[in-house]
Amino acid sequence: MTTLLGTTLSGRYRLESRIGSGGMSIVYRAHDETLDRFVAVKVLHREVASDSAALERFRREARAVARLSHPNIVQVIDAGEDDGRPYIVFECVDGETLKEHIREQGRLALPEAVRHAAAIARALGAAHAQQVVHRDVKPQNVLIDADDTAKVTDFGIARTLDEEGLTADGRVLGTTDYVSPEQALGHEVTGQSDLYALGVVLYEMLTGELPYRGDSQVAVAMQHVRGTVPDVRATRPEVPPALAAVIKRATARQPARRYPDGAAMAAELERALVVDDGQERDDDMVTAQIPAVAAPAILRPGHSRRRRRLAAGAATALIAAGGAAAVLLAGSASRQGPGRPSGAAPVELCSTCASAYNPDSTGGGTAQNNGLAHLAVDGKLATAWPTQTYYDYTLGKPGVGIYVRTAAPVAATELRLDTRTPGFHATVYATNQSPDPNSFPLSDWTALTQSVTVRSSQSFALATAGRHYRYYLLWITALPPGLRYALVNEIYLFR
Repeated sequence: MTTLLGTTLSGRYRLESRIGSGGMSIVYRAHDETLDRFVAVKVLHREVASDSAALERFRREARAVARLSHPNIVQVIDAGEDDGRPYIVFECVDGETLKEHIREQGRLALPEAVRHAAAIARALGAAHAQQVVHRDVKPQNVLIDADDTAKVTDFGIARTLDEEGLTADGRVLGTTDYVSPEQALGHEVTGQSDLYALGVVLYEMLTGELPYRGDSQVAVAMQHVRGTVPDVRATRPEVPPALAAVIKRATARQPARRYPDGAAMAAELERALVVDDGQERDDDMVTAQIPAVAAPAILRPGHSRRRRRLAAGAATALIAAGGAAAVLLAGSASRQGPGRPSGAAPVELCSTCASAYNPDSTGGGTAQNNGLAHLAVDGKLATAWPTQTYYDYTLGKPGVGIYVRTAAPVAATELRLDTRTPGFHATVYATNQSPDPNSFPLSDWTALTQSVTVRSSQSFALATAGRHYRYYLLWITALPPGLRYALVNEIYLFR
């Protein structure tokens, strides 16, 4: 098959490396030349494009997913055709598939398995609300990003409930390891079919193995039709009865006995670890994910996330004991960011109070995506200020940064940031002089911290010694490992 690496589709998407391939298409990591970002591009094989049914199924995937907007669904960005090659453009996700994660880790910790299952259930619920059924829910089609957030992908055989034709009754599509009885028999497929598959995925996350094995795909499918998914506690006794009951209900052979929708299943999952035989479990065993949309990043096959396990993801998790709830507030006076330090008061930052800082000997410091700097103070974790893209994975200069301006000088005690590209190195500086983007780097700034390797949610204690400053700079000196840019999703300042 002819490689497309190095080519640019529609004068915009430069295909840089291959992520994966299947019978119908191949997925590339690509650089969006227009918006200077990385994306994933799924290109239909030319020989498949001549098949009208396959071509329509491919186009339908774009239409189906483009109407879905959810933090746990990989977003469709664009679609088009170049030289007879149809393609779909998706956000890129930095991480690995759930299947790879299970192979790497074996049985997942109970809170992690529940958290991922609940996220997938919410994603499926959002799709079903738009009358879209995935039809191929499996851990290979779930990506786990750098922040341990599950994102459902590959709606390649998805079908709208009001659509007839390509995947009509009598034709089985999907992976039989996770297939619902009705789909295996070629009967009507509904949202409950997806929830059955999710129940099997949850079983696999908790046990590290599939409930059924056979000599052929047909043999496995028939076990789903005639059998009952084994009790997960027979393989893993420490699973709470309430959680085992979720799997039992989700995988009921009759669709009517399953959960009515993804939201109901997600709610049951999140309650399952709170109560075990009437006893409240320890707080560190109960988590609920705060929805957040990951900014575009690079998918690196086999990327290891060992350094970012559940305990390290506390900034994106909420301890949910006793029915307590937490809401992230965004905008004006209530914009304080997650994990507000005790007794600290947020410093209000206006929507135009952030600027890129890129001093060098040739000038032009504001070229470092300065027009996007406001995205770091807009109160939305879904948006981000990006550095420019460095194709050799190194800055090649002392550093770049972004600074915030306060209405009046303030003795700030803490700067906190959220990023979807953890791992870059940064230091915080301050000054009262209006920054000159063409000045020698940091000549007018006072260092307030040592350099640190930034986590997804990073706090900097500022050594101001009570001195008031008006400008606070986040100075980036090294990019995240394996990435060509860094993102700053939000900056918060406290006094």
